[in-house]
Amino acid sequence: MSGHTVEKIGGTSISNTDAVMDNILIGDRQGADLYGRIFVVSAYAGITNQLLEHKKTGTPGVYALFASASAMEASAWLDAMTDLQAEMLHINADRFGDGADRKPADDFILARIEEARSALSDLQRLCAHGHFRLDTQLGAAREMLASLGEAHSAYNLTLELRRRGVNARFVDLTAWHDKRALTLDERIQDAFEGVDVAAELPIATGFGQRRDGLMKEFGRGYSEVVFSRIAVLTGAREAIIHKEFHLSSADPNLVGAEAVRKIGRTNYDVADQLANLGMEAIHPRAARGLRHAGIPLIIKNTFEPQDQGTSICGAFISETPRVEIIAGMKGVTTLELLEQDMVGVKGYDAGILEVLSRHDVRIVSKASNANTITHHLDANPKQVKRVISDLEEMFPNAAISTRKVAIVAVIGSDLNVPGLTSRATLALGEGGVEVLGLQQLSRRVDIQFVVSEDSYAAAVIALHRRLVEEDGALARPLRSAA
Repeated sequence: MSGHTVEKIGGTSISNTDAVMDNILIGDRQGADLYGRIFVVSAYAGITNQLLEHKKTGTPGVYALFASASAMEASAWLDAMTDLQAEMLHINADRFGDGADRKPADDFILARIEEARSALSDLQRLCAHGHFRLDTQLGAAREMLASLGEAHSAYNLTLELRRRGVNARFVDLTAWHDKRALTLDERIQDAFEGVDVAAELPIATGFGQRRDGLMKEFGRGYSEVVFSRIAVLTGAREAIIHKEFHLSSADPNLVGAEAVRKIGRTNYDVADQLANLGMEAIHPRAARGLRHAGIPLIIKNTFEPQDQGTSICGAFISETPRVEIIAGMKGVTTLELLEQDMVGVKGYDAGILEVLSRHDVRIVSKASNANTITHHLDANPKQVKRVISDLEEMFPNAAISTRKVAIVAVIGSDLNVPGLTSRATLALGEGGVEVLGLQQLSRRVDIQFVVSEDSYAAAVIALHRRLVEEDGALARPLRSAA
């Protein structure tokens, strides 16, 4: 393979398959122009939430209900599985109507759902006995369920393309009936053996099974990791992600669609800062592979195909130092440990990090002074409670406190703008936002402001107005992108 692209279609985009067909897959393409591309497909919007748990609200899906149920309490996850099946069949009905492809689409997903249901039921019965532990198998159960979503959408898309005369090829990386213990790279190389991208349009599942598990390491970002590895292993010239929005200077729902700017070019460093705040252009581990392979990443808007999108590459630095993006996250927990005897004593920082790692808590940022260490955490209440309990036992003389905050960051590939920090702080003050904390490193890639959760929207609006709209530091407005 050479000279081809590897392109990922997100869940919201693939849910509007007609637009994907018109704007990405087919459009005006004919003959050889249809090929030279590999597509990686996410599950339809909302399906993975039903399979696992809601990504934002935590509402349990099939997996979460199964993991928490005893052998005598199977009805909840079984009911959720029935609801999931109905939703998947509803999607099939919407896509295929009474057409010839409806039956193979239904048969495909019904067979997988039934096999998953049977496997989980058998596992639950087996683990009712004291010699078997359910917790040792939950990772495999979670991955089996997650793979259903990507297999469903990729298989359906392959059927639709074939119906339209495209030589599409379903590339199933889920290893549904494959018992071989392969690495992810081996799985991909095996699946693409013999694929001719010049004459076929491969449609690959966004989930790829590997022997040591995928989700334990990459969580819900697994489809971007699979996408990245396919691009690297097949030697793609470009990696493209199709989303339902442009990568822009702020959330248009907060600052207004007319105010935001499209980010025409940036680098992987900026993408990493966004990922750290939970606003992923791409999963940081996926970005690492593309960066090391020298493959540029393009973020494109599915619904504006004429726009070239945003190019992300390793070497790019803005010609003029400027603010590119105002981004942030709410629901951050600030954990502060104060110990007057900390000065000059080693072990406090290492001890805190060990506890946070043990409870799988993600650190957004941290700061310290002579007697205080503060961590800003992406954690749920149960995790925080357990962390505090362990820290109180480890450091009995320390005062430990927590509070809910938001972090709003000013981000750019080169923020070496004179007076930027003071202008940003002044803008927040004029916007009525109290700054609870500030962090700025010498690399000048981001400035993080800690504010109250209630002030999150006001902080984003104030910073964007002063540093983007008034300073005019960014490229053309999003609305004129065409």
